[in-house]
Amino acid sequence: MSSQVIKTTEELVLPILEEKKFELVDIEYVKEGKNWFLRLYIDKPGGIDITECGDVSEALSEKLDATDPIKEPYFLEVSSPGVERPLKTKEDFNNNISKNMFIKLYEPIDNEKEYEGILKQFEDNILTIEYKVKNRMKQVEIPYDKIAKARIAVTF
Repeated sequence: MSSQVIKTTEELVLPILEEKKFELVDIEYVKEGKNWFLRLYIDKPGGIDITECGDVSEALSEKLDATDPIKEPYFLEVSSPGVERPLKTKEDFNNNISKNMFIKLYEPIDNEKEYEGILKQFEDNILTIEYKVKNRMKQVEIPYDKIAKARIAVTF
């Protein structure tokens, strides 16, 4: 049921976002305690602000009320993905060359399932990540289909 809610929500929100030239980063439909939450993460170049999130929330809420795809009570939340935004698509990786990122793998590469480093390139569905081990820089090539989760990683 969760996947159908996400699919229906995506179909309803994409025209709203396209009109405003916003990007859909992610949708979650999750139960936390007794409550259900429908969360959308949206963005645009330069970042999204709270007013823009509110506008999308209002427009989507009207469409959800009209089609009524969710039978149980839920909370709708529309927000920015934050500075450590998830990377979900190939386009996300292409747009974030030279940025620091954290990557979790489905299976180990060089006996590691997690890498944090700079994305040096993304070609032929292979990410090249430069990372530090002790005081030495190393590189690893990661096939796109081996990535379980990825996000921007802020460094200080």
